[in-house]
Amino acid sequence: MAGVERRMLDRIGDEEARATTIVRFAPGSSFSEHTHHGGEEYLVLDGVFQDQYGDFPAGTYVRNPPRTSHKPYTDAGCTILVKLRQMAPSDQNQFSVNTHTGRLTQGSSGGTADCHLTAVATGPGVLTMLLHEDERETVAIETWSAGAAVDEEASGGLELLVLEGSVREGEDELRKWSWLRLPRGGSLGAVAGPEGARVWVKRGHLAGEIKGPTTEG
Repeated sequence: MAGVERRMLDRIGDEEARATTIVRFAPGSSFSEHTHHGGEEYLVLDGVFQDQYGDFPAGTYVRNPPRTSHKPYTDAGCTILVKLRQMAPSDQNQFSVNTHTGRLTQGSSGGTADCHLTAVATGPGVLTMLLHEDERETVAIETWSAGAAVDEEASGGLELLVLEGSVREGEDELRKWSWLRLPRGGSLGAVAGPEGARVWVKRGHLAGEIKGPTTEG
């Protein structure tokens, strides 16, 4: 659509794909109404994203379950991280969270014994806001203090987007809006930069294939 640009991060499929993307909407742009047959989750990175459900400013995390529909637009322009067709059909919890006003707590292990998830990072200098948790995945905002080390086994896979500050992972320096994906069985060895870091992180979601509803379903 005119005024809508995207940078693909991860994609399985053609035009209707299981995809992770950075999407930028120019001021005054819109997108045609559509249905999310496999669900949608997004994090507003800047500006204000809008649809018939409301106005979602920077820092808002939204989950729209499978088979929900909307017609997005933006008056002022915005940039979002969006994940499409990656929810289980049973996931019907639609909600939004303002991550700038939510409460951060000291990280602790959690998740379910069945899939051996680690809900959030643990250790000195790590504060966490858990956004979503179910039997297969967790999603959180984490604040890492300067020099904090985050080492963990990503048994179910891990995805991370740096929102503020910087992170060093191996030989890579990840700065604002840098994205990292570890497959299941990978390991994370990250250290927050001298200014610390604020990150969006998803865990466990790569443990198995998601069989969502089809476009005919």
